Amino acid sequence: MGKKYDVMALGELLIDFTESGVSKNGMKLFEQNPGGAPANLLTTVSHMGYKTAMIGKTGLDMHGNFLKKTLEQEGICTDYIVEDDSVFTTLAFVALNENGERHFSFARKPGADICLSVQELNYRALQDCRIFHFGSLSLTDEPARTATIEAVKATKEAGALISFDPNYRASLWRKESDAVEMVQSVLPYVDMLKISDEESALFTGKTEYQQAADELLDQGPKLVAVTLGSQGVCLASHERHEQIAGFPTEVVDTTGAGDSFWGGFLSKFLEYQMDLRAMSWENWRTCAKFGNATASLCVRKRGGIPAVPVKREVVEILRL
Repeated sequence: MGKKYDVMALGELLIDFTESGVSKNGMKLFEQNPGGAPANLLTTVSHMGYKTAMIGKTGLDMHGNFLKKTLEQEGICTDYIVEDDSVFTTLAFVALNENGERHFSFARKPGADICLSVQELNYRALQDCRIFHFGSLSLTDEPARTATIEAVKATKEAGALISFDPNYRASLWRKESDAVEMVQSVLPYVDMLKISDEESALFTGKTEYQQAADELLDQGPKLVAVTLGSQGVCLASHERHEQIAGFPTEVVDTTGAGDSFWGGFLSKFLEYQMDLRAMSWENWRTCAKFGNATASLCVRKRGGIPAVPVKREVVEILRL
């Protein structure tokens, strides 16, 4: 019997207030962009034609309403998003440099996203997905930390593949060692890991990303994708490593680049309808190329969710 959802994700739903010029008085203007890494990823998967669902918590406020409406417009099931009038929807203020790289300042003390509790999880829904995806932002604080780990265990026991993207944000952790310890503790549950080259060094202590990938594979994942920015991605399994080149593009805003890459990657994997062990290296290479093409389109626009391309755009880039 098939699963109701192709990809279900748990984690932060937030507003990215992104720098957007200056006012007549010379004051910085910020644009309200719906975001949160898991939501960005689900939007990508949804755009590729797959069924998705989001688990998380927002405040019962204008920003939470905006986020929920946005996800519904993107075809993402919002039935498992909890609205709480006692906390405020998490906000992130994003500064961009001349290369489109970001610096974050979070309003999250606490934000609604870290207030999701175990009691608010829908265990029936957790048993009804093919891939369960999560990140580390929901692991920074309780009660969301315990809720996340319990959701990972429940979905894995129900037969889902576990996808993980640490998406490390230093300012959200009390200290770096806490992040390293927490990420390493969940790796044994993970089947497919997406991680940046900087994160791979942080969480393994290995300065070469190929060595870091091997270290991460030894901790549980069957497949590791180390993203390398404009240089593409290093794909690694126990049998093989390969760097797959990115697509040349004009970068406007890197928000959501990694999320759209991984969303494209997982979407192509779903298209094969194969078990992890049955995938050939050529299959994985194709997934990586599809992800790279998706990310190259995402960074041409501002914001996270608003910048996610549709499938025909990705197919066209690959054709060219």
